[in-house]
Amino acid sequence: MRQLAEQKKVVERWRGVEKAAAEAAELISLEDSSMAAEIEAEVNKLASRLNEMELEGAFSGDYDERNAILSIHAGAGGTESQDWAQMLMRMYLRWAERRGYNAEVLDVSPGEEAGIKSAVIDISGDYATGYLKSEHGVHRLVRLSPFDADHARHTSFALVEVLPEAEADVDVKIAPDDLKVETFRSSGPGGQHMQKTSSAVRLTHLPTGLTVHCQSERSQHQNKEIAMKILLSRLLELELEKRAEARAKLRGKRIAAEWGNQIRSYVLHPYKMVKDHRTDYQSGDTEAVLDGELDGFISAYLKSKLGEEG
Repeated sequence: MRQLAEQKKVVERWRGVEKAAAEAAELISLEDSSMAAEIEAEVNKLASRLNEMELEGAFSGDYDERNAILSIHAGAGGTESQDWAQMLMRMYLRWAERRGYNAEVLDVSPGEEAGIKSAVIDISGDYATGYLKSEHGVHRLVRLSPFDADHARHTSFALVEVLPEAEADVDVKIAPDDLKVETFRSSGPGGQHMQKTSSAVRLTHLPTGLTVHCQSERSQHQNKEIAMKILLSRLLELELEKRAEARAKLRGKRIAAEWGNQIRSYVLHPYKMVKDHRTDYQSGDTEAVLDGELDGFISAYLKSKLGEEG
């Protein structure tokens, strides 16, 4: 039923484009010069949407149409990297807002002085996983440090993970005996209630050793629900990795260890440039990129993957 609903949505979107194209053609046929600007705007909007839908049609992953669970982890470097992780969180929230996607911060672990140690965001929208898989990897920032008394140049790293949102009992099944549930007091800012009650939850999947914790909500029940949502997605990712390894063995290929690869650099000093190292796509408008203008990078990545083996 889910697949049928997804296919219906695809058909509806293509019919919407067909209708918009017919309306634009009708406006053009009027040959009214006073409407030239309006017609040009409509044609540009149509071309952009068509390009986007062609990319969506090329998505080959079984879960590309799903909502995405995006995690950000600050790298080594203390406050510098934690501030960078928070900048990335804002960037992805702004990107989701630009696309009309719904973004909910599921969990945040604040840094000691500034920034965040980690964050988990649920991003809901058509093909959220398909688009955001281009962001999976290590992101590097070069800038003059706002936290250094000497205002020296620093390099910071953060890891971004993108997982498809999993469905319990459909994608992943967890036996009750395979799950260890622990509660503890929340750490970091959050008010007296979070500090004094054991509302934080840690889930451990015993067969794999995967551990997930959540402490952002006031309620232990809410934290457990969020932790379970994240755990299911991590277990699904583990299963997908096993399938990829099996396919690689059948093809006689070695799987590249891409988990920690640096995928993109954001240079704010001595010049301004954001460059993706996989596609060589770059932008000199660093402020726009950090404000969520990522579609150029995402499109370049997806186009580079067209025609590759699944």
